[in-house]
Amino acid sequence: MSTQLTIHVDGEWRNATSGATREILDPADAKPFAVVAEGDEADADAAISAARTAFDHGAWPETSVAERAALLRRVADLLVRDREKIGLLESRDAGKTVEEGRVDVDCVADAFRYFADLVIGEGAGRVVDAGTDTVHSVVVHEPVGVCAMITPWNYPLLQASWKIAPALAAGNTFVIKPSEVTPLTTVALIELLVEAGLPAGVANIVTGPGHTVGARFADHPDVDLISFTGGLISGTKVAQAAAVSVKKVALELGGKNPNVVFADACATEEGFDTAVDQALNAAFIHSGQVCSAGGRLIIEESVRDRFVAELAVRASKIKLGRGTEAGVECGPLVSQQQLDKTEYYVDSALEEGAKLLTGGKRPEPSEVRPAEGYFFEPTVLDGCHRGMRVVREEVFGPVLSVETFTTEDEAVALANDTEYGLAGAVWTSDSGRARRMARRMRHGTIWINDFHPYLPQAEWGGFGKSGVGRELGPAGLAEYRESKHIYENLAPEPVRWFAG
Repeated sequence: MSTQLTIHVDGEWRNATSGATREILDPADAKPFAVVAEGDEADADAAISAARTAFDHGAWPETSVAERAALLRRVADLLVRDREKIGLLESRDAGKTVEEGRVDVDCVADAFRYFADLVIGEGAGRVVDAGTDTVHSVVVHEPVGVCAMITPWNYPLLQASWKIAPALAAGNTFVIKPSEVTPLTTVALIELLVEAGLPAGVANIVTGPGHTVGARFADHPDVDLISFTGGLISGTKVAQAAAVSVKKVALELGGKNPNVVFADACATEEGFDTAVDQALNAAFIHSGQVCSAGGRLIIEESVRDRFVAELAVRASKIKLGRGTEAGVECGPLVSQQQLDKTEYYVDSALEEGAKLLTGGKRPEPSEVRPAEGYFFEPTVLDGCHRGMRVVREEVFGPVLSVETFTTEDEAVALANDTEYGLAGAVWTSDSGRARRMARRMRHGTIWINDFHPYLPQAEWGGFGKSGVGRELGPAGLAEYRESKHIYENLAPEPVRWFAG
């Protein structure tokens, strides 16, 4: 298997300076299907230098908004053209189903189009009333400069687009490090940027580990902003390293997301069926490897027994297998490390008193589930409480914990009893209750009678330890800009402050 050139610096695809490589494993069978360059600090330095030169002396920051928007739209069109190929690559790399991979490609194209439309629709700046006709005062927005991006393994293509599209729309240059576990679709996206006509040095990618490449991105003095999506521990290290040079920092650090279901949402058979179905979707899409996964079901006591019993039955019927196989509903976990972590959390929950209703183990091998693959059964744990690690900590696996409440105040208290605050949902037929819950829940996104949808027009990010800053929406573009106030005195005259 030949090594793919996956480091792109100043318009050139290359191997790692050290010559090191890494095998990329298919999580469905743990077999290598690609070999990529394994960069280190030297490659990170070269990429940052290229981005710095392209920003300070290149044409891209001065390119018109219309030209930048046109390039973003060309990238979106190329994504549509390559939808099938990139969707399949995302499936093999991350373990998700091919259909999930295709949807990811669609969402990435939408993000590029959104930011193209956003910058085109802006004016030339915000005029500030100075209180006199002799002063013209305006606030304009300029690119931050060199942006460093570190993305996670669960949605490698999607998370890259949430950073790259606004960064380019604002006129920045960038370096990006995808997860060393799932780098391939980010490499494909850089290839499309090059094909679309992005100048050399504007987009640079270094494939390699976080402790070398990622750490260098965070502490390098020529980086003006670092945007990181990943775990809390790694994100804290990024913020600490970035603080030395006082660079801008944006962090999305996951969540422990409540899905609150009131009895009135289940008053009809249709309502009951929908709430159960959506609880499955909340917890088990992409095998629970979603930062906004609804892994905490908080259910009203009066409907708990029936709801949880039906949920467990349906969870046990989810079809596990290789994501490229027809009829498969859920793929494997991304790695052995993630499989071990999931098993640890289930075992700890059972030791702490949880009741296993379904799942809790690796499935029996089959034609679509090779024994070597990182599969884990969708798991429902009843009788959980806030003291359990499975309730407090982010599992990032197909594990659903069940908690119970009796009053609205209790539901709010449980939903907010977390260090995180990324997303949450409330299910109720009472519109007043829905609005009260949405107002009182301390999470960056609140779904009412739904779970998981997002809009590129709406900001995404969380409260508390879910991070700082926002992606998507106007605030997502603002992350990649600096505001500048230009004050012009149209009739200058002496101030006469000093007598001499």
